[in-house]
Amino acid sequence: MITVEKALHTVLAACRPMGLEKADLLKAAGRVIGEDVFAPRDIPSAANSAMDGYAVRSGDTKGAHALKPVELKVVETIAAGSLPRRTVQAGQAARIMTGAVVPKGADAVVRREDTEEKGKTVLMKIAVPPGLDIRFPGEDVRRGEKVIAAGSVLRPGHIGMLAALSKAFVAVYQRPRVAILSTGDELVDIETEPPPGKIVNSNTYSLAAQILACGGAPVLLGIGSDDKEDLVKKFQVARRADVILSSGGVSVGDYDFVKDVMGDIGNAMHFWQVAMRPGKPLAFGSIDGVPLFGLPGNPVSVMVSFEQFVRPFLLRMQGHTRIFRPTLTAVSAQEIKKSAGVKNFLRAVVEREKNRCTARITGEQGSGILKSMVEANAFIVLDEDVSHVKKGENVLVQLLEETLTGADVPA
Repeated sequence: MITVEKALHTVLAACRPMGLEKADLLKAAGRVIGEDVFAPRDIPSAANSAMDGYAVRSGDTKGAHALKPVELKVVETIAAGSLPRRTVQAGQAARIMTGAVVPKGADAVVRREDTEEKGKTVLMKIAVPPGLDIRFPGEDVRRGEKVIAAGSVLRPGHIGMLAALSKAFVAVYQRPRVAILSTGDELVDIETEPPPGKIVNSNTYSLAAQILACGGAPVLLGIGSDDKEDLVKKFQVARRADVILSSGGVSVGDYDFVKDVMGDIGNAMHFWQVAMRPGKPLAFGSIDGVPLFGLPGNPVSVMVSFEQFVRPFLLRMQGHTRIFRPTLTAVSAQEIKKSAGVKNFLRAVVEREKNRCTARITGEQGSGILKSMVEANAFIVLDEDVSHVKKGENVLVQLLEETLTGADVPA
């Protein structure tokens, strides 16, 4: 049995990044870009108005105020998307819309609210400095500038910028195909009413949801029986994926054959059993070079194990550099006792209270209590040498959500 830290180091050392593929701009959202993006042109490409108003020569507005406005002749109206036809001369102004190109001769824009239209003239009620409310060429992006660096996660702002640069397709890391095999003769499919002695296969679906949440593509292989020959066939099919996940069959029971099959047909068995609760019976190896996680069978154990090992593995495969959940210190809302020697991941609710965070466990913490995961927004992480936490003591929490109940996560 090895520590969580050593197991994680072993898992990440075996991680290899996916290749790149061209993706439609919207399908690239949330993924990691694999190329540097340089601006092919200035943005904006020409000086344009930041307001609806009048393009003027700033010197013509000198001394203007509400009680003594300056009157200028309006020579044209410039709509957004059209080009100016006239040069603004002394004593003149051009009516202009937001985004429209500023005409030659003008060096400022006066907001419409600070003017009064008077037939073919306009009254300026304020004096303005040069450059007011004009967006200048290259103010946002200059031609040749590196706008997005390879390795960036494409958020909405990135997508908008790529669109502004006319990038309809970008090179992003491929999504790993992750095969899921749930094992056990006690399992029935989701559409089957479980008879006595049987349970519904929930692990496949919780794992699929976790895979989708971190960008992977789940491939459901159904249920494998507690039979070596059947498991070998199922794993042979699973080799077509980029990563294989199995749940169940890695403990020490008479019919726990998964780790045996991993040893028989796999190229490597890196470890089996991790000093953690829940999730101790965890195996990691490979079949024909395809990474294989033999996860526990209990529904909470499988989800906790995924969070600690599979999620960071899949994120790193996709080019992410921030692969771990954020952590913070919270005050325990209750006394907690545990056995020493194993790291515990207790399902918890973390809340913001005034200038501190508090954490309380979600109730019964058995590895079969799936409701504990439903209610949790964090794990309380207790190291191997901790056996007792008093109410009011600080504990480390690993957040499962980006926001806390009642308030945002503190910086």
